Amino acid sequence: MGDFLASVYPWTKSLHVISIIAWMAGIFYLPRLYVRHTESVEQGSETDLLFQDMEMKLLKMIMNPAMISSWLFGLCLVMTPGIIVWSDGWPWVKAICILAMTWFHMWLAVRRKDFVAGTNTRSGRHYRMMNEFPTLLMIVIVIMIIVKPF
Repeated sequence: MGDFLASVYPWTKSLHVISIIAWMAGIFYLPRLYVRHTESVEQGSETDLLFQDMEMKLLKMIMNPAMISSWLFGLCLVMTPGIIVWSDGWPWVKAICILAMTWFHMWLAVRRKDFVAGTNTRSGRHYRMMNEFPTLLMIVIVIMIIVKPF
């Protein structure tokens, strides 16, 4: 298995990066949709249903597949011999950030269900503030991968 993963490493890494870009695009965009949905849309209106449809499609057709493929290709990279030195600290910090990013994805999915049920109680400001969370995680992840500070 290790020889196979090593032979396809450039492809695995490429597909991982493509998946991450798609996932992060959705992670950054969905909270912005929630801000507009909260601040500009009357519950029960045609626009409310339009926003619900856009949010559902973004989550289920782009974000979920991108998250799954990010995890899949990322785990393949982790299992590729010689790529990760687990005695270093950076892979552990990155792993914690990835788990936090996955939690945020799931949190966004739960918030979408609040809009569908008409029970959203969070403000546009709350969604704006939460939108900073994946940015901070992304910064830490990129530094861990490129700089490998420890």
